Amino acid sequence: MSKNRHTALGLSDNEAIDIYRTMLLARKIDERMWLLNRSGKIPFVISCQGQEAAQVGAAFALDRDNDYILPYYRDLGVVLTFGMTATDLMMSGFAKEADPNSAGRQMPGHFGQKKNRIVTGSSPVTTQVPHAVGIALAGRMEKKDITAFVTFGEGSSNQGDFHEGANFAAVHKLPVIFMCENNKYAISVPYNKQVACEKISDRAIGYGMPGVTVDGNDPLTVYQAVKEARERARRGEGPTLIETVSDRLTPHSSDDDDMSYRTKEEVTEARKNDPLLNYQAYLQETGLLTEEMETKMLEEIMTIVNQATDEAEKAPYAAPESTLDNVYAE
Repeated sequence: MSKNRHTALGLSDNEAIDIYRTMLLARKIDERMWLLNRSGKIPFVISCQGQEAAQVGAAFALDRDNDYILPYYRDLGVVLTFGMTATDLMMSGFAKEADPNSAGRQMPGHFGQKKNRIVTGSSPVTTQVPHAVGIALAGRMEKKDITAFVTFGEGSSNQGDFHEGANFAAVHKLPVIFMCENNKYAISVPYNKQVACEKISDRAIGYGMPGVTVDGNDPLTVYQAVKEARERARRGEGPTLIETVSDRLTPHSSDDDDMSYRTKEEVTEARKNDPLLNYQAYLQETGLLTEEMETKMLEEIMTIVNQATDEAEKAPYAAPESTLDNVYAE
């Protein structure tokens, strides 16, 4: 990364550091959730590790007061940037009543929080894509200056929901940003066994929208791509398909054994390109992050993660009689 790239992109020094802080917070929450899962305290983890740069870089390029986000299940970095807290996420992990996503009813990674315009996702993958298109259409009908930002994995880009959503958004020139977080595996299936085209972004031309593939390990590159897509959307020029390429550093989920379909060497090699370490090095080179600052930041983040864990572990579960709330008309 060349010196002071963030300034050229219109990011202040504080914003550049905030991107790192949010990436680090996402990583530390995620790591804690794995420990809690392995000790039998929470039932399930689906990880963001290796994709924090793409998630946080993208979210920083959006209008966090007006835009709507429709994240997929790995998007810890996106939802943290948009206002979810470590406590919110831990409440979800422990399935407690205070979980903002679903009051502990839905499995972790199904983010939803009305006050921060985080639109709830569902277990069938890719259903969030047509929802994003619908929100963009509603925003236009209500004459609101909003963009809908939706993420999905490269496996999801094969689903009908993606194709229908992309086609409709392009035909009607709707303000949607489609971001495919390509981590090279749809659960256990490698990229070359599920997609014949070289890049997911190659699909954009078929819908009549721009498509771009960027390095998902570099938050500034992703920031730039999403910023440009948002500017296009606001000018009424329609949607953009962005593909970020990075590595999934963990198994698909806590229920998956990734050593059954990839080698240890492959994961070790991927860890050499860890987006956290890359961006940390950039901030050190530009003089924005000293060792002392890094130590202090890590201490602050671990305090946040520890407090969130303790609070969520002690918090009450939802009352059994609430099971039928919001299920049947009353």
